[in-house]
Amino acid sequence: MAHFAKINQDNIVVSVIVANDLFIETLEDKDLYVQTSYNTREGIHYESNSSIQSKDQSKALRKNFAGIGYFYDESRDAFIPPKTFNSWILDDFSCTWIPPVQYPNNGKLYIWNEEKISWEEIKYDPI
Repeated sequence: MAHFAKINQDNIVVSVIVANDLFIETLEDKDLYVQTSYNTREGIHYESNSSIQSKDQSKALRKNFAGIGYFYDESRDAFIPPKTFNSWILDDFSCTWIPPVQYPNNGKLYIWNEEKISWEEIKYDPI
């Protein structure tokens, strides 16, 4: 069994199903189904149900496991999630959106401010 994403005429994923190749071949709209890998994220294939990278990276399929609303980019042969913010940039390797400013690495929590194109520290008011 494998996972397949059904895409619409705009290459947007409208559903993801588990099926075998033979079943997909019987469908009238079989050309709208694109196989996706549950264990592939950001261009890397992982061992099943883990964060351990597979030794065989040839298993990495279409950059990301498809989700409803993702875009299937035929030229990249990749599933790309919806754009997070207008200012964010598509990373060619992972086919995910990255901020134009790196997340601060100082142990504090931040939230993206699209108006200022920057990270803002989340401040908690103790009770």
